[in-house]
Order: sequence, then C-alpha cells, then structure tokens
Amino acid sequence: VQLVESGGGLAQTGGSLRLSCAASGRTFSSYVMGWFRQAPGKEREFVATIFWSDDRIYYADSVKGRFTISKVNAKNTVYLQMNGLKPEDTAVYYCAATGRWSGYGPPPIQKYDYWGQGTQVTVSS
Repeated sequence: VQLVESGGGLAQTGGSLRLSCAASGRTFSSYVMGWFRQAPGKEREFVATIFWSDDRIYYADSVKGRFTISKVNAKNTVYLQMNGLKPEDTAVYYCAATGRWSGYGPPPIQKYDYWGQGTQVTVSS
C-alpha cells in the first residue's frame, strides 16, 4: 500500500488549503482512511477519518465545522478541505489507512498500518 499526500503549503489565518491523499496498492473498499497531524514537540493527533465502505465520517472537535474529509472512489483519493485555518493548525499532516478496524467509531491511531510521508501546513497569523 502506498499513500502519497499533496497540497500542503502556507496559508494566512482564515484561509483555506486542500490536501489530497492518493492511495494505491490494493482495493480499499474495506479500509478506513484517516488524516492526522503532528506539530513540533507534540504527539501525532487525529484530525478526521472516513470509512471507505459506507462514508461514515468522524472529526476531531478542534476541526469540526472547519475541515471536511471526502473521497473519490474512482481515483482512490481522499481529500481534506481545510477552511478557516488558524495558526494552531500548523503541523505536518499525514494520511493513513487501516484494514484492521471493524468497530463503529474512528480507529485508534495504533490500528493504522499504512502512512504517507506527510505534508507541511503552515498558517501565519
């Protein structure tokens, strides 16, 4: 499985960016795809997740109402639309995938087997 993120960069407070995660290497119909982020000196944290099978979506409280996760099945691509960006959103953003989750809520980070290389998002004040 290969996950390749793109779309990071620099934005001003209140601005927008869209991240993409192109997935390849297998059929993802039973997978859960997630976005995580890691700021300097902090642990990697959950941002959003989407179930490939039924489009269930979950968000971290810190991004609800501002970020939107979506996917295009035909492209095997997951997106993270980020609006209303804040300086505290500055981090390296990672795409992740797991085929080992049968629960109802978002998988814990330990369940994700595959990770992208990360893309930097910097929000200036």
